[in-house]
Amino acid sequence: MIHSRKFPSILAIAGLMLFAGKFSFAQVGFADAELSIEHVSGNVYMVQRPGGGGNIGAFIGAEGVLLVDSLFAPMTEQLTEVVGEVTDSEIRFVINTHIHGDHVGGNANLADMGVLIFAHDNTRVKFLEERSHFPRGGGSFAPQQPMAARPVVTYNDTISFHLNGEMVRAFLAPPAHTDGDTFVYFPESDVLHLGDVFRTTSYPIIDKFNGGTLRGTIAALDMAISMVGPDTRVIPGHGLDVVGRAEMEEFRDMILDIRGRIYAMIRQGMHLDEIMAARPTEDYDAKWGQEASWTAIDFVPLVYYELGGAGRIQDRQP
Repeated sequence: MIHSRKFPSILAIAGLMLFAGKFSFAQVGFADAELSIEHVSGNVYMVQRPGGGGNIGAFIGAEGVLLVDSLFAPMTEQLTEVVGEVTDSEIRFVINTHIHGDHVGGNANLADMGVLIFAHDNTRVKFLEERSHFPRGGGSFAPQQPMAARPVVTYNDTISFHLNGEMVRAFLAPPAHTDGDTFVYFPESDVLHLGDVFRTTSYPIIDKFNGGTLRGTIAALDMAISMVGPDTRVIPGHGLDVVGRAEMEEFRDMILDIRGRIYAMIRQGMHLDEIMAARPTEDYDAKWGQEASWTAIDFVPLVYYELGGAGRIQDRQP
């Protein structure tokens, strides 16, 4: 039962995040990887592999291709092939939305092809820190990246690309999934790529180890929602569908509701095991608890500790 699981302390959570030990390259199944590409709007396409890997944004035109993220290293050949199905232009730039391996794993291969890698300052720092690659537990979600994978150009706030007759804006979001989350907006095509700050497949994944926060997740979603219009198309970090404002609002409102429920329970003096047993996410589990690697069992303790619940836990005799 859910309340029988032994929950880690905040220090344990901070040191053992994110998917380490739960998700390995072998589980992704690169041998049968089948990438697809679909038109989103204007000059923007989305590349994805159902079942594994972050969604790729592809900004395509006569002057070249700009990718948002690079998937896993073994998928680079398929990635270039699928982009080649819709354009003869060369891939010139990649913007990394954050540090995790399903979004940066192909960097080195693309760099060897002459592609220039961009990311936020904080994301490049993570490339230089062994601790950012989740060494726990045998398999590795984001193994140490080679030097060629490191971003060559970084920014501390925002950067603009003038390409294919459009201006593309990449800019830092509040610390949400990590502390280096980048949103990428294509104003003329009216498409926004949110990386893993927004996903349609699970509760928000907040990587405390790499600077993510619940408060920042809400602030980042508020920022994104304020930017989109009625026709804006939104590419999530994970999920099969391109969505719009309504889906983003639903995701944010779910987080706010769960946060409110957990805060009320903390105010009542409830301990983490009691809150877990009360199942504050029960109304949402069917939709947002689908990913076995990240469920309410992972999300609720993060909310609890960030709301100050750790200070309310009393030592008990075993």
